[in-house]
Amino acid sequence: MKNNKFVVVIAGPTGIGKTDLSIYLAQHFKTAIISADSRQIYKELKIGTARPTDEQLQKVPHFLVGTKSIFDYYNAYQYEQEALLITEQLFSENNIIILCGGSMLYIDAFCNGIDELPTVDPELRNQLQLQYQQEGLESIRRQLKLLDPLYYKQVDLKNPQRIIHAVEICLMTGQPYSQLRTNTKKIRPFNIIKIGLDMDRLLLHERINSRVDKMIKKGLEEEARELFPHRHLNSLNTVGYRELFDFFMNNISREKAIELIKRNSRRYARKQLSWFRRDPEINWFSPEKSDEVINFVENTIKQAGVQN
Repeated sequence: MKNNKFVVVIAGPTGIGKTDLSIYLAQHFKTAIISADSRQIYKELKIGTARPTDEQLQKVPHFLVGTKSIFDYYNAYQYEQEALLITEQLFSENNIIILCGGSMLYIDAFCNGIDELPTVDPELRNQLQLQYQQEGLESIRRQLKLLDPLYYKQVDLKNPQRIIHAVEICLMTGQPYSQLRTNTKKIRPFNIIKIGLDMDRLLLHERINSRVDKMIKKGLEEEARELFPHRHLNSLNTVGYRELFDFFMNNISREKAIELIKRNSRRYARKQLSWFRRDPEINWFSPEKSDEVINFVENTIKQAGVQN
């Protein structure tokens, strides 16, 4: 172990209860929470991202929640730098910090580092988003295959954000995106304890469906209507908003939009679990086993003390 500084990472699929567990741990260890959610960071996206409530935010200090605007360009590298700076500041007051979220790339950036890439020109981004909306994902895929055939073979061809971003970088730099990615793991000056949350699949699906119903009751449709004029923004290419945008454009019914939000949320949860399961450093728990998580963290820290 490096020293007596620890970041406890709480990861897992959407709707499983990461927020409640992270608050429970933060209260126990008298510390703060850094969010690792790529959508909760936008102040305009409150209901649809299940952002912590005002009451939850008051229980313990939270960082990187509602700190950006949907109009801001923001990426995983910027997140890494901000989160590390906050971590350094918090360690002056506490040896344990909680990092909580389900954004796979943000957690990976924080734990392992990410390559610094050029900031994308907003005009180019809007142009590619328009191309995606008008011509579909296959048009962007073909462009990526021409610009960077190596990355084309590696990327998830069903993920529009990854594909569009790679094309952006290729066009901005004139170089293949794959050549700019070093994938070199960075060494952190603190210890990382990774906690993963999982549960019975049917139960998780029920929780996700129920949460979507609660979002609708809280006013998700009204929130999405206010954001509808800005639907071309990358920050709004988000489950819960894009389905309602289709409804507003009369492409689908309201009932179908809600059904798709539930379906796409469940699909995203499966994708998150598949990603996190590839990490052998994650220690898995059921979300209701909060005291077991605390015992595990405390025992890990004690063992580290022995090794020191």
